[in-house]
Amino acid sequence: MTDPREAHSLAEHGAIPRDLPLPPLLAPPLLAPTADALFLDFDGTLVEIADHPDGVFVPPELPGLIARLSQRLDGRFAIVTGRSLDALEGLLGTLEVAVAGSHGGEFRPAGSREVHALAQPLPAEVVTGLCAFADQHGLLVEPKPFSIAVHYRGHPEVLPALLARASETGEAFGLKMKHGKQVIELSMPGSDKGSAVERFMQTPTFAGARPIFVGDDVTDEDAFAAVNALDGAGILVGPMRQTHARWRLDGVADVHAWLAAALDPDSNPQKENSPV
Repeated sequence: MTDPREAHSLAEHGAIPRDLPLPPLLAPPLLAPTADALFLDFDGTLVEIADHPDGVFVPPELPGLIARLSQRLDGRFAIVTGRSLDALEGLLGTLEVAVAGSHGGEFRPAGSREVHALAQPLPAEVVTGLCAFADQHGLLVEPKPFSIAVHYRGHPEVLPALLARASETGEAFGLKMKHGKQVIELSMPGSDKGSAVERFMQTPTFAGARPIFVGDDVTDEDAFAAVNALDGAGILVGPMRQTHARWRLDGVADVHAWLAAALDPDSNPQKENSPV
């Protein structure tokens, strides 16, 4: 059943279409030398969404699973998240895998600590103005290097005013506005997950592979569109909606099972599916 709190996001995309099929098994072709590249969102994909960004539960086995997947894919693996890289590593620990944070604004290749900016920093006036608005309405604000998110979970009545304020701010500063799950986010041009995927695919490690992106939110649609343009495919996580994805998984637990099958095909309950 669709969470009623997501009704607005679904309405933005029109009527819910016919459901998508389950993704095929990743193994064994995924593990071949010239196989796929895998890109994963974090919140709502690898961990369940929490009321507060700092309140997510990270399964203790998740960092190890991430490291093993990257190794088995010869580095053709990246996390692409709306969180800042500092916030992500605060939850997962130091990451040696490729990662893009702040919706792609922060870009870091595997094995490097050097962060490349794919966008200009967010103007301080944007942060000051939206923080003041959030304080007035009891909302949670999450400033990032290249974007700012205002969470309205628990305060649906504020949404019209928040949309108006965010739209006004976005137009004034030339920012992109994204409406995710109980969150409105403004980001600098170039700070989107599709740009991050495209940048990774231009690097020697990823070049020539078929990209697969797994994500749950409207903010992942840029990445779904990018992998489609590169002869790849997207996997939507969660309830069905209008999407550029080709396949769908019901939730975080299903994502973990699907990923585990890349390391151990016998662990996947969907054995009747043919491999990618």
